Amino acid sequence: MSDAQPLVTVETGDGVTTLTLNAVSKRNALAMPMREDLADALDAAIADPACRAIVLTGAGEHFCAGGDIGGMGGVDAISGRNRLASGHRIVRAMIEGETPVISAVEGYAVGAGLSLAIAADIVVAARTAKFACSFNRLGLVADFGAAWLLPMRAGIGRARQIMLTGDTFEAESAERWGLAEILTETGGALAEATALARRIAATTAPLSNAFAKRLLARMPGTLDDVLRAEADSQAALYTSRDFAEGRAAFLGKRKPVFEGR
Repeated sequence: MSDAQPLVTVETGDGVTTLTLNAVSKRNALAMPMREDLADALDAAIADPACRAIVLTGAGEHFCAGGDIGGMGGVDAISGRNRLASGHRIVRAMIEGETPVISAVEGYAVGAGLSLAIAADIVVAARTAKFACSFNRLGLVADFGAAWLLPMRAGIGRARQIMLTGDTFEAESAERWGLAEILTETGGALAEATALARRIAATTAPLSNAFAKRLLARMPGTLDDVLRAEADSQAALYTSRDFAEGRAAFLGKRKPVFEGR
C-alpha cells in the first residue's frame, strides 16, 4: 500500500460499505498490491454484520483500466498462475459472498476492469461508460472469471463476440446485453448505486439475501441442483429470526427490523 494514500478506500454508513479503487493516475489499474487490498477489504465488509450492501467504484473519471501492464514484465507460467490468486479471491467474494455488491461504473471498465464490474450483483453505469474484454489485444486470455461471467450475463453467443473481438462497446449496449442493469447520466453512477445499496440495507433481510446469493452462485446447474439448493435454503430461512420478524411485521402492517439471524 502507498504511504501517501490507500489503494482502496473504505467508507461505511447506513448499512453500506463503499470500496473505491484509488489509483487515479493509472485509471485504477489493478496492480498486485491493489488486488490484495481489495480482496482484504471485501472479506472485511462481508464479515461485518453492520454491512448489508457493498458499493464498488473507482476514484476519478474511470472505474478500472484492467491489469497493471507495466507490472507484468518477467512473468513466467508459475508466477502468472500465482498472480491470479488475489483476483480469484476478489471474484469469489463478490459472487459467493453473502453481501449484495453493486458496482458504480464511470469511464472505462476494460480487461479485468470489465470482469470486476460485472462480478457485482447489480451494475450501475454512466451512459458514457465504455467496456471492453480486450485481453486478446495484449496476447492474454480473459481472467477474473470473465469466461464464466460473460455467458451467464450476456449468453454464450454474445460472450464469444465480446471475448474474441476485444472491441470496445458503449453502456447502452452493455445494458441491452445484460451487462449493466441501470444507466445514469455522466457522474451519477455512484449516487445511484449508493441510493440502491441503502434501500437494500434498509428494507431487505440480510439472511434472505445471503441465501439468494448462494443459490445464484450455483448457476449454471441442473434444475435438480437448483431445486435441491432452493429447498435447503428455504428450510433454513423458515427457522430464522428474520423470517419470524418479517412475517410479524407483514401481519402487523409495520416496517420489519431485521437482525441477519
